[in-house]
Amino acid sequence: MILGAAGSLYAAADNDPLRFDPDNFTRQTITMPDGQNISFKAYEGIFYVTNIQDSTYQTLNIYVPDNLAQIPRVPILMRTYVGGYAASTAKSPSPADATGRALKQGYVVCIPGSRGSNSTVSKDGKTIYTGIAPNGLLDLKAAVRYLRHNDDLIPGDAELIFTDGTSAGGAMSSLLGATGNCNDYADDLRKMGAADARDDVFAAICYCPITDLNHADMEYEWLYRCTDNGVRNLSPEQIKISDELAALCPDYINSLCLRTEDGTPLTAGNYIEYLKTFLIASAHKALQEGCEIPDSIGFTFYQDKFGPMGAGPVGQRPRTDDGRNAPSFGPGNMPRFNKTSDFVTGLDLDKYLSYVASVTPLKTPPAFDQMGVIINTPSPENKVFGNENGDPANFTDFSLRHRLHDPDASLDPEMARRVAIMNPMNYIGSGHSDVAQNWYIRHGAKDRDTSFLVPVNLATKLINDGKNVDFFIPWNRPHSGDYNLDDLFAWIAATIR
Repeated sequence: MILGAAGSLYAAADNDPLRFDPDNFTRQTITMPDGQNISFKAYEGIFYVTNIQDSTYQTLNIYVPDNLAQIPRVPILMRTYVGGYAASTAKSPSPADATGRALKQGYVVCIPGSRGSNSTVSKDGKTIYTGIAPNGLLDLKAAVRYLRHNDDLIPGDAELIFTDGTSAGGAMSSLLGATGNCNDYADDLRKMGAADARDDVFAAICYCPITDLNHADMEYEWLYRCTDNGVRNLSPEQIKISDELAALCPDYINSLCLRTEDGTPLTAGNYIEYLKTFLIASAHKALQEGCEIPDSIGFTFYQDKFGPMGAGPVGQRPRTDDGRNAPSFGPGNMPRFNKTSDFVTGLDLDKYLSYVASVTPLKTPPAFDQMGVIINTPSPENKVFGNENGDPANFTDFSLRHRLHDPDASLDPEMARRVAIMNPMNYIGSGHSDVAQNWYIRHGAKDRDTSFLVPVNLATKLINDGKNVDFFIPWNRPHSGDYNLDDLFAWIAATIR
């Protein structure tokens, strides 16, 4: 054993290649938007597995601020920059996102790299694609294990790991939160040479997660089928595919056995009304904060005679709830109804979805597993479910059957396994994993990169499983992440008290 500069003991690298060296750092500084300089120790280029396949991506960086928070337990923000299911290198903190803000708060930051659909190595003169599913997720789980394996040496508390990601990174964050210590990944992690440690996390921060991939196509078409004429302008062939996919969605919704806050079963029959409550909540909060919302996009408003004129028709006096009739697991800081403000009373969802489609054109069907259905161009998801030779693959029976023109075709067992272990919905409430207790989920109100059903189902299933969930659909927000950092870090502070 060797005595480190901070007085802690750590094993020599030749005894344990996954042992963190607290003396191997450089000093760095970033300047925050307010002009404040944040100085920190940077531990970079650390391999988190021993059987390294792709040295470009299978590393992580750890950043420890000089002003380490003086609290009993310091959280670790683990930020993944995965996008489009592509590979991501271990990056440096940015003053523009949650990594810089975390350092400013005195928290430890970990930024792991991970393999993805475009990562390759050359072996025996042949190009090998290293990032096929679930390799990117396995890398991130190995990074969590590294933090836990070295909890006695790395500043911060590995029992307080907050994962954070956007889009496909949001999906990875949701998977890390849902699949902790699950045996489905154990053999692969062992073969990679990951640390023999737990890989559950304390909290998952998920911005616009592109997840539930094997149902995302049907969810997209079921929601946006109202826009097929005059807005989306699909061809007759595309409309046929859209109708076929949409017809599959009700059975899936019903199969989830979700419940609303009052215990009412959530089915395809009442789902639209449930979804509308979240969008109404978003519009109401926006009005409270001074935004102007035209009635031309589907909302109707209550006009109070004691306050400013509403944008819509006069309605009955508001209910005695907080003016939104939305589930109480929305943001805790939502302003309560004020009779001197406009009050949202209803929503024409078809009109609103047409507005969303007019702002950013919708994806054509199928939105995700598109290869071989009308067009042969693979999506990023087709590539990540492909093979080591770089050949893309279908990951739904629907698209496979259309590509092969075989109504009885189905995914082979290995592909079905890979698809299943890349979907967090399969683990929440299953009893087969240690699901994070705390979740922060955001999906913008004009984000059309996946259906609103995806984050709503994720949040609702977690709530039904007894988890602490802060879910909201922020008004007028497109597909993006790490925004409203004051809200995010207030939530982080509240969860670690």
